[in-house]
Amino acid sequence: MPGSGGSAMFCHLRPVRRLCLQKIFPHRFLYSRSLSGAEAVNALRPFYFAVHPDFFGQHPREREINENSLKRLSVYLENLQKPGSKSLTPTQLTFYVRETDQNPSDGQEPISTAGFRAVRFTLHTRDLLSTVLDILTSCRLSTAHVQSGNTHAHGPPLKEARRLPDRPIKWDKSYYAFTGFRDPEEDLEQVSRVETTLVSWLDSNEKSAVNKLKHSLPLRQELDRLKDELLRQLQLSDIRWQRSWGIAHRCSQLHSLDRLAQQNSDTLRNAKGCTLMFTDCSGMSAGGHVMLGTMDVHHHWTKLFERLPSYFDLQRKLMFLEDQVSCLLGGLQVVYIEELQPVLTLEEYYSLLDVFYNRLLKSRIPFHPRSLRGLQMILNSDRYAPSLHELGHFNIPVLCDAASLHWFILSRAQQARERLRRKQELKVIEHELIQASTRKFSLEKLYKEPSVSSMQMVECCKRLLELSLPYLHGMHLCISHFYSVMQDGDLCIPWNWKNGETTK
Repeated sequence: MPGSGGSAMFCHLRPVRRLCLQKIFPHRFLYSRSLSGAEAVNALRPFYFAVHPDFFGQHPREREINENSLKRLSVYLENLQKPGSKSLTPTQLTFYVRETDQNPSDGQEPISTAGFRAVRFTLHTRDLLSTVLDILTSCRLSTAHVQSGNTHAHGPPLKEARRLPDRPIKWDKSYYAFTGFRDPEEDLEQVSRVETTLVSWLDSNEKSAVNKLKHSLPLRQELDRLKDELLRQLQLSDIRWQRSWGIAHRCSQLHSLDRLAQQNSDTLRNAKGCTLMFTDCSGMSAGGHVMLGTMDVHHHWTKLFERLPSYFDLQRKLMFLEDQVSCLLGGLQVVYIEELQPVLTLEEYYSLLDVFYNRLLKSRIPFHPRSLRGLQMILNSDRYAPSLHELGHFNIPVLCDAASLHWFILSRAQQARERLRRKQELKVIEHELIQASTRKFSLEKLYKEPSVSSMQMVECCKRLLELSLPYLHGMHLCISHFYSVMQDGDLCIPWNWKNGETTK
């Protein structure tokens, strides 16, 4: 038969085909053992340590980008583990990677003075192991721990992979035409060449967002009801969430707090006038908010509410210490800005401020009294030189040299005042543009992620107002750094969205 003759004709090519594939995808054959989900997470620990958002407290934009990229990576890894998952859409990710002992710079990417560099790569793998290796290699992190953990796999030991030539083998286009395999370079080229545009993305994702929003509406109403009831019952100032948990998760947290309030109403009265914040650990934050750890049980929450009077005492001491520091620095106000600083407990922040105050006392920097009134500073522990933030406040390291600090503040004081004034002006413009955009597009809600600056938000809203976007009617729109439909139907668009077909 012609079919069987064809098979016989090409059967001798099978070893050649396997050899070709081995040259193109060496990891697929050398690393024959697949990873489990738990093993993949363990293998990526050096990566998570290098990009974890908590290490970017002084850099809100980079912190938010890493947090968003980690969410997208998590979805990619979950999809890889689903049965029958053979082809995934290539996913481009951007991470800011801290310089650690494992990833010394070789000059390939520019490193900022803050000690991190931007890394962009596209995932187009089909299994966990090759995905893990791609991520580690892209970030120039060691893969030795992955190799050593797979030496017992079928086939040659993984360390033999090091003896392969580093130069990638380039195959003629006719190979892909003959075998029917897809050219990976062509796939990557297409991914990087086509940029998503705002209108095309909204057109493709509007239906999904509307459905998710519709299903979330009852939960949203329940969340509002629970929050209002607890605010009234406990006489709280506000209830916040540190992370972007979904509506169902937030409702569950409020139900848990409500049950505790029914059981220990007297104890929870200690929180009167406070802001409660659901976060990763329990305590009081440097900003004076009562932190309820979402992994803690009611017993831990109860103990926290019982200790609140002692926390209030420490808070008063902290405020007195801030005033003392301000007097020594010519009226420069010490502030704690949640969005721009690491999440610190009240005890940690008091300890830092106390160290800084004692150093100032010893140095006796000669600032003229009240000469710096109206200016602001935040204290941090991961810098060794002062800086002036674009928003107008000074970043002052705890261990800063006194003489350098004196000269720096005096030389930048006028610039700081101008930036603070500009920040206030931008805030007013931003508020007006948000209201105008909300009205024009009949949005239910328009907000931004903390890492999006007022300048970026202003630019984004101005450009949005020039368009006609019926897709947005009744939607929740979040201005971010990437496109996404959140689990509850919120639309996320990048502040610098593209309008029209563009190519790189």
